[in-house]
Amino acid sequence: MAVCFTNKNIHVQFIDDLAGKTLAAASSTSKATADRDKLAANAVSAKTIGALAAQAAIGKGIKQVVFDRSGARFHGKVKALADAAREAGLQF
Repeated sequence: MAVCFTNKNIHVQFIDDLAGKTLAAASSTSKATADRDKLAANAVSAKTIGALAAQAAIGKGIKQVVFDRSGARFHGKVKALADAAREAGLQF
């Protein structure tokens, strides 16, 4: 589970490192995301994207992941996203 925060958006990908393929993804810019115009790169939106990412992963049969926060500190929006994904059923 790779997480990327830009100044305006949040992106989450579930990547199979051995195959080099993205298995599932969620983003604040995705057309499948409801109310995407209201989302920003903050803790409130991170909770929404975390839950959506977990649903996408579980829908593909992924239940356990390794959390790659791309060097970001584990607090604020990163922690909010991780907590929302855990509450939605992902294990990491």
